[in-house]
Amino acid sequence: MIAFATGSEPETTPEQRFERLVDLPPSAKLVYKVLESEDAPLTQGQIREQALLPARTTRDALTKLEDEDLVEEQMYVPDARKRLYVPRSVADPEETEGTM
Repeated sequence: MIAFATGSEPETTPEQRFERLVDLPPSAKLVYKVLESEDAPLTQGQIREQALLPARTTRDALTKLEDEDLVEEQMYVPDARKRLYVPRSVADPEETEGTM
């Protein structure tokens, strides 16, 4: 039997993304917070400057965040070699239980 990947994974909820974020290393959480605090997408260089992290640590954190579906990568039109990063929403399950 042959199975083919369709490329369409089920959408994760903000609560599921929160649980994934909790399990990540501190550098990834810091990068996520930097992205979350901005109103516009940021390049890797901008994230690195604001988080005060080395380039390699920033790249590693962004890779971990992407793997966990916590950030979206977009094309940076002025320079196709660069990418913009946008955080996906997360919600603490404990906080959302009280609002229902």
